[in-house]
Amino acid sequence: MRVMRSCVLLCAVFCSSAWGWLGVVTHVSDGDTVWVQPLQGGEAHKVRLLGIDAPEICQPWGPQSRAALHAVLQGQVVEVTVRTRDSYGRLLAQLSRQGNDVGAWMVGQGYAWSYSYKSNAGPYEALQLHAQTQHLGLFSDGRALQPRWFRKRFGACHTPDS
Repeated sequence: MRVMRSCVLLCAVFCSSAWGWLGVVTHVSDGDTVWVQPLQGGEAHKVRLLGIDAPEICQPWGPQSRAALHAVLQGQVVEVTVRTRDSYGRLLAQLSRQGNDVGAWMVGQGYAWSYSYKSNAGPYEALQLHAQTQHLGLFSDGRALQPRWFRKRFGACHTPDS
């Protein structure tokens, strides 16, 4: 009974902060933003992958990051676990394809950074360190610039479909 109460309490905490659904990826805007059409119907949703920061499409490694995500997700069924919306109205969510965390794959292959904030290195820090050590993807380029620093220096990319 005690275990049951603990499970109910955990579900109340986690279930209230996230909701999920299955959908098909209809478009990949860049290395961390996709459009997902729910399997049950309705309009496609713009989804930003939670926990990663991929290069802007107009910066070095941006096209490669987008191409990698496109190759893995375009037309595929994914599980979307939504946490919240960002200031641009996009759903912030973890995406899984066949039980695999897509954000983890992007960072582990060197197509994105683990999203860091202040002193928090982000959820995929260990994968990023491994990709850096192995010089994978953008981590093979000593001049690769995190998107926030790129935007500060050069401004935002102007793309019609993001």
